[in-house]
Amino acid sequence: MSEKNYLTINEIAGKTGIAPHTIRYWESRFKLLRPLRLASGHRRYTQKDLETVNEIKDLVLLKGYSLRGARKALYARGKSKPEKKQSFIPPASDAKTMELLEEIKKELRQIMKDL
Repeated sequence: MSEKNYLTINEIAGKTGIAPHTIRYWESRFKLLRPLRLASGHRRYTQKDLETVNEIKDLVLLKGYSLRGARKALYARGKSKPEKKQSFIPPASDAKTMELLEEIKKELRQIMKDL
């Protein structure tokens, strides 16, 4: 999946009307909401994460569920286990980075050769 298919926390906040700090808090309370993390630590959300935030919003803010009750309701809907996500690291795009990577590869090959 390319980086264009991911949303930032501010994009999620804009689409849902939920503040970024609330989204981060919900991440700590709902295992279903686990965004990808870049090497820099920035979060990247999928469309499914956006849907989960909207579901939590509906349960907590509109229907008056507690966070615990909302969590139980989500799990009862068949969302029992979160998918395991891997970190997304965008490909190196500039020439200097590519040159550095080539140097590292050469050094690693030499180390392996010397073993």
